[in-house]
Amino acid sequence: MAEIFVENEKAYKRRRLISNIVTFGFLSLVAIGILIPFYWMILTSLKSIQEIESVPPILWLNFSDWKITNYTDLFLTVQSGERAGEPLFPFFTYMKNTVLISFLTTLGTIITTILAAFAFARLNFKGKDTLFAVLLATMMVPGEIFILTNFLTINQFGWYDILTQTYTEAVLAMTIPFMISVFYVFYLRQTFRKIPDELYFAAKVDGTSDFKYLLKIMIPIAMPTIVTIIILNSMGAWSAYIWPAMVTTQDKYRLVSNGLRGAFTDTTGRTDYGQQMAAATLVTVPLIILFFTFRKQIMRGVGRSGIKG
Repeated sequence: MAEIFVENEKAYKRRRLISNIVTFGFLSLVAIGILIPFYWMILTSLKSIQEIESVPPILWLNFSDWKITNYTDLFLTVQSGERAGEPLFPFFTYMKNTVLISFLTTLGTIITTILAAFAFARLNFKGKDTLFAVLLATMMVPGEIFILTNFLTINQFGWYDILTQTYTEAVLAMTIPFMISVFYVFYLRQTFRKIPDELYFAAKVDGTSDFKYLLKIMIPIAMPTIVTIIILNSMGAWSAYIWPAMVTTQDKYRLVSNGLRGAFTDTTGRTDYGQQMAAATLVTVPLIILFFTFRKQIMRGVGRSGIKG
């Protein structure tokens, strides 16, 4: 009997070892696949044009071979002509626009998401479940389909005019259509529904209003989920490309993702990939810092937003 128990234990340990090897091997391959583009971006940003175009490609550079000028040249200015004194690549202009759009879009999304999630999670009104089901159904519609209707809407508001568009109109056009997210409403609603009903009833007995209960009780409890929404929405707004390119009429109104696309191509059609990747690296670094700074809150927010109801 003891021999059988020992054999079963050994077999269990072998299966567990094999399972761990397969699992960690698969995760390692996935991690490598994710990291390779970042490594190639940074490596390319440190190469000269000749090194970028070399065949076979160069997979490693010594420190002495790094071309740091790809980064420093981003901040040079035009020396002559009508644009004298202007930056060759208006990096800070694009970054200012990107930060502003990310902030406004995220602020609007958080406000609408918290209010809508609270209404669907805690308040009782006629047709609540039906309305929420209709909202969830819209998640199955590809976002690209809404581009046309959003564009027609901002055009009706007068925010898009090829000749007279102002910076304020461009900002409104880039932010207003994206200040609501059905997915984030659903995501936060699940967290709100996990808060015990007894807290709400006790607060109502004490004469607490719904809005005060939301501010004092629900938002602090759901803060990890809210932080996750803030980070994810900021990253989405930061990397937006198609919509800002559609609704802005001047380069100085656009985001850094739009600037990266065409700012490094000369009149012959040749692209300086070294400088382009250097700018892309500088744009990516804030997102990486943001993620690693708040990674614990993201994991907590994801873990607390289980499906209920």
